[in-house]
Amino acid sequence: MNVDWFDFELPEHLIAQTPLADRTASRLLALNKETGEIAHRTFTDLAEYMKAGDVLVLNNTRVIPARLTGVKPDTGAKIELLLLKQLEGDRWETLAKPAKRIKVGSELWFGDNGSGEPLLRAFVEDEGDMGGRTIRFQYEGIFQELLDRLGEMPLPPYIKERLEERERYQTVYAKHEGSAAAPTAGLHFTKEFLQQLVDKGVKLAYITLHVGLGTFRPMSVDKVEEHEMHSEYYELDEENAAIINEAKSSGARIIAVGTTSSRTLETVAARFEGGPIKACNGWTDIFIFPGYDFKLVDALLTNFHLPKSTLVMLVSALAGRDAIMKAYGEAVREEYRFFSFGDAMFIY
Repeated sequence: MNVDWFDFELPEHLIAQTPLADRTASRLLALNKETGEIAHRTFTDLAEYMKAGDVLVLNNTRVIPARLTGVKPDTGAKIELLLLKQLEGDRWETLAKPAKRIKVGSELWFGDNGSGEPLLRAFVEDEGDMGGRTIRFQYEGIFQELLDRLGEMPLPPYIKERLEERERYQTVYAKHEGSAAAPTAGLHFTKEFLQQLVDKGVKLAYITLHVGLGTFRPMSVDKVEEHEMHSEYYELDEENAAIINEAKSSGARIIAVGTTSSRTLETVAARFEGGPIKACNGWTDIFIFPGYDFKLVDALLTNFHLPKSTLVMLVSALAGRDAIMKAYGEAVREEYRFFSFGDAMFIY
């Protein structure tokens, strides 16, 4: 399967640079995956597509201020680290920029304690591919407090505008810190709108998937099947597993909010071989593309994704490539806003 089959023309002005003042004010493209029918709605119209008993599965990961800007003390060169995954203790998997200047053995400094010493030191222990570096941090105090003070929210590279309010790159239900990127389909919800859905009889279930390296790396192969996803950590507790099991056994729909929730649900389904799921945690590198048979996910709320991305392939697996390419073509013509701060799509 050629990666180019998932390409499309996207005018740059359609890439949303800032979040809307009202989270729920975005547009919603609804796609019926059985008929291919497309409807142009507003986000709050999602309530009309929900039925009592449906379970909305939300990823409650919280983004950390993972972008650190510092210097190499020996040369004064400015450098940048993006924290992707905590390995153990103070060791992290990161992306380094400019990678060619950041070699094994390099020392990096971040912040200033007021007397010429850094608040945070980093030592490069290993080099990975495409700018990947294993880093060990050294500091006094509490690492998370230093990160809150020194770090910036790791907005994707296609967003050029500065984010004025950090919380706008968090979902309103974000809880467990650990992501290098937001599960952006969830950014459309307010607590009030979620309550409106609950009042209608919709149930909420929460999973955690800490979004990592794969989000920041484009596909570098020509054939879809040759791509390897990077692993990300997930957790599902007993209470939420029970909510999902009950819905599945009663014939109610499991509606994933975002591709991260979808990938977690399908990972867990495979782990329990299609039977009732249980509380679990682990690492997933599941790659979903056309030909995949979904075990748990019945419907999906998502944003509009990059051309030739693994995310476009995932939604194509659910609705069919032709239907997705048609819907994306219509979204471009109708000037929907794309990517992290953009509009939403409901595949049902």
